[in-house]
Amino acid sequence: MSIQNFLQYLMNGVSLGSLYALIAIGYTLVYGILRLINFAHGDIFMLGTYTAFYMITLLSIPWWISFPLAIIVTALIGFSVDKIAYKPLRNAPRVSALITAIGVSIFLESLGVVVFGGRPKAFSFRALHYPKELYKMVVIGGIRIQMLTFVIIIVTALLLLFLVWLIYRTKVGMAMRALSKDIPTTKLMGINADKIIGLTFALGSALAAAAGIMWAMKYPQIFPYMGIIPGLKAFIAAVFGGIGNVKGAMIGGFLLGMMEILIVGFFPQLAGLRDAFAFILLIVVLLVKPTGIMGEKIQVKV
Repeated sequence: MSIQNFLQYLMNGVSLGSLYALIAIGYTLVYGILRLINFAHGDIFMLGTYTAFYMITLLSIPWWISFPLAIIVTALIGFSVDKIAYKPLRNAPRVSALITAIGVSIFLESLGVVVFGGRPKAFSFRALHYPKELYKMVVIGGIRIQMLTFVIIIVTALLLLFLVWLIYRTKVGMAMRALSKDIPTTKLMGINADKIIGLTFALGSALAAAAGIMWAMKYPQIFPYMGIIPGLKAFIAAVFGGIGNVKGAMIGGFLLGMMEILIVGFFPQLAGLRDAFAFILLIVVLLVKPTGIMGEKIQVKV
C-alpha cells in the first residue's frame, strides 16, 4: 500500500471516527451521571435524520435552517424521553432503568416503522437540495478526498470544542461533573439534579442528531433501523475510550473509526467482517482493560 492510499484511508477513518465520537459522547454523558446505558441513543440518532428529512420535504424549510432546527427538536425529544421514561425510575434498581432503555429503543424503532414506513428514503442532495459540491473530490498531494469529509471533521471539531467549553467552563458543566461524582451530595448543594440530567440527555441527543444528519449525507439513505449498528459501535467506542469519560469517548470514537477503515484498506477481503471487528474489540477491551483507555477504576465499598 502506498503512502497516498494510507493517508486517504486515514482521512476516511478520521471522518467516520468523528461521527462515532459524537454519538459515543451521548452514551458516556448519561452513563457518567446515572450509570445507565441508554440503548435508545441510536434511535435518537435515527430520529434526528428523519426530522431533518421531513422538515425539508414536507415543510419545505431550506436545508440550512432544517439541519440546525432538527438538532434542536431532537434535543427536545431526548429531554422528553428522560422525563417520561427514566425520571420516574431514578430511585429504582439500576436494572429497571436498563430494561426501560431497551424498551424505549424498541418502541422508537417500531414507531419509526409505523410513522415513517419501513422502506429506505433517499437523503441525497437531489432530494433535499443541499449543496452537491459536498461530494466533489479534492486532490491534495495525490490524495483524493471528498469535500464532505472535511465538512464532517470541521463540524465535529467545532461541536467537541463547544462541548469541552460547556463542561469545563460553565456552571451547567460544573453541575454535570458534580453529579457524576455524587448525586445526593450535589442535591444538598442546591443543584436541581433532574434539570441537569434532562439537559444532559438533550445535549447528548443534539450531538447524536448532528452525527445522524452527517451520517445520512455520507451514506445517503435513511430507514427506521439505521441507528442500531452505528449506535452499538459508538457504545463500543465509549467503552473503548472509558465509558463515563468525555475525552475517552472522543478518543475511542476516532480510534474505532480509523481502525475500521484501515483494516478494510489493508485487508479488503475482510470488508464484509468490518462490523465484527468492532465487537471483537469490545470483547478484548472488556477482558484486558474493562475501564477503557481513560476510564477510572471504580472502588467498590464493602
